[in-house]
Amino acid sequence: MHKGRLEAFSDGVIAIIITIMVLEMKVPHSADLAALKPMVPIFISYVLSFVYVGIYWNNHHHMMSAVKSVNGKILWMNLHLLFWLSLIPFVTSWMGENHFAQWPVTLYGFVLLMNAISYSILSSTLIRIHGKDSPLGEAVGDGKKGKISVAIYLSAILLTFVHPLIGFALYSVVAIIWFIPDKRIEKKLEHEVFHEPRN
Repeated sequence: MHKGRLEAFSDGVIAIIITIMVLEMKVPHSADLAALKPMVPIFISYVLSFVYVGIYWNNHHHMMSAVKSVNGKILWMNLHLLFWLSLIPFVTSWMGENHFAQWPVTLYGFVLLMNAISYSILSSTLIRIHGKDSPLGEAVGDGKKGKISVAIYLSAILLTFVHPLIGFALYSVVAIIWFIPDKRIEKKLEHEVFHEPRN
């Protein structure tokens, strides 16, 4: 099964997610700069979520570039990832509107955790189908970066019960870890092209 339709659908869903997030930032009715002050937590939440969605879009693109085809199982695993991504606008809005209160920050972290797990499941399923010696399999390796991220998310969720901002800070740390795209897949693909036998 050709992967083009999966990539196009995923790109469209991610674009809609970003659109929904920005539409959640309501324009103040007052023209005074002071009217923007209550929106600061909402804007901070939006920025972090925008970065996260961008990270997933970027890494999803790299991952799909490293495989040649998909099957029905991959389509469902991809939908599983998109489901959790589609919840980001809701938890972003709830967290920002409530100025980083405990339960909104906790639920935000849970959604981020499920995004990480669903991405890992998608990646693992692709590797099982294409083989550990495939460009994706060799590039991902043991997935240490993903495992570290999950550990930080779990710690962050627990620490929100100490103080919500500790959890939020740790969510930001994971975003920083992933902000620079993982070069392993890109390097592997470049190596495959460079060493491709020519007729």
